[in-house]
Amino acid sequence: MSAGTKSSTTSSIRVAVVDDHPVFRLGMVALLSTLDGMEVAAQASSVAEALDVVDGDVDVVLMDLELGDGSGVDATRRLVERHPALRVLVVTMHEDDESLVASVRAGARGYLVKGADPGEVERAVRAVANGEVILGAAVAARAMSFMAASRRMEPTVFPELTDREREVLDLVARGYDNASISRRLVLSPKTVRNHVSNVLAKLGVPDRPAAIVRARDAGLGLDT
Repeated sequence: MSAGTKSSTTSSIRVAVVDDHPVFRLGMVALLSTLDGMEVAAQASSVAEALDVVDGDVDVVLMDLELGDGSGVDATRRLVERHPALRVLVVTMHEDDESLVASVRAGARGYLVKGADPGEVERAVRAVANGEVILGAAVAARAMSFMAASRRMEPTVFPELTDREREVLDLVARGYDNASISRRLVLSPKTVRNHVSNVLAKLGVPDRPAAIVRARDAGLGLDT
């Protein structure tokens, strides 16, 4: 990785930009390169590239949620597992609660909607690098309520399922098809299909309608 023209110091924030849209990615790289105390350590356009170029020397990753070869949520989870000290700031077009919740649960420390002005971007990067969590107040309150409710039901509702499988089952029980679940959880359609297949197998049910019946009997898929 090139350090650019700036000299590397202990106070510099080393940033990686992960986005599959080259115009946005290069624009973000150009912006970050103008900020004092920051250097662009790497950039990537896919999950595979992100996993390859982001190492333990990177402080903050700016992560898009929709990448060409997969989900930024999955990329975030895998990077944070590899580098626990890494801070991920999601920068996305998605403003829905589900995308925010999925990102936070994967380990993201910040969530910024594309279209934020340069001052907001700089403030968010510095705050996340300093260990702060950057979320919009109203959205954050709803997200925390959502996750708290999810945690409360985990010990008793289908303990054989993973957290993600339980989320998928809940959306199945609400009547969402795989394409809708894919958009709401920012997962690839193939990943959603795999989760649904795993849920059916673990619950021992033959098809989706049977899984919906089981889920609703257990209290999933019901509006609160």
